[in-house]
Amino acid sequence: MQRSGSGWFETLLNDHPNISSHGEIFHRGSMQERNLNFIKRRIGEVYNLDYNSSAAKNVCTSAVGFKWMLNQGALEYHKEIISYFRKRGVSVIFLLRRNLLRRLVSILANAYDREAKLINGTHKSHVHSKQEAAELAAFKPTIKEDTLVDSFRKAVELSQNALKLFHGTRHIVIYYEDLVKNKKKLDQVQEFLGVRIVPLKSNQVKIHIQPLSDQIRNWDSVNKTLRGTEFEDFLADAEYI
Repeated sequence: MQRSGSGWFETLLNDHPNISSHGEIFHRGSMQERNLNFIKRRIGEVYNLDYNSSAAKNVCTSAVGFKWMLNQGALEYHKEIISYFRKRGVSVIFLLRRNLLRRLVSILANAYDREAKLINGTHKSHVHSKQEAAELAAFKPTIKEDTLVDSFRKAVELSQNALKLFHGTRHIVIYYEDLVKNKKKLDQVQEFLGVRIVPLKSNQVKIHIQPLSDQIRNWDSVNKTLRGTEFEDFLADAEYI
């Protein structure tokens, strides 16, 4: 799902000499014309693109892929997509985020910057300096607490449904928080993709690093809303310390 660390994760993958990931290929601009034939053609274009450009890399590409958000047709056409994946030998990495409250802060901040363009009049979904990160993190969103629990339940249901539907594919489940805390998780991903294990780096800088209480304008209301629910643990910040 959006704002779950997929941009950062993809830069790590692309730091590997034998991995090539081509980004979010089913972006908003393609949503109107999206159907099963379009999806298959689009996926084919990615692999053809890598095949045609691989000569310039001076290395062999062992794993080539792309990002696909769960709300961009993957679940809508899951039967056909699973059949396609099995036939073509496609491997799936599910990248999920446990703390949906932090994800929501990122979503709201990103939406705000899309309009405000805080950094030199340009919208930035990802940044590469601490100064830029601090500028974006200065915005504190106000969260609608009356729909918060319901929205979290729907997000959990979406990810659980995806894992259930794609259970029969060759896949691995990785959590963003585990990647942040445990570098060995990247070794696990590389093993899954069948490439040699090397150190992977990214130039992206984390934007929201402060405690949630310093990043949400109506923190007291949000804190009260989540206390006693199944999402109470989202209020903790241990994952970033």
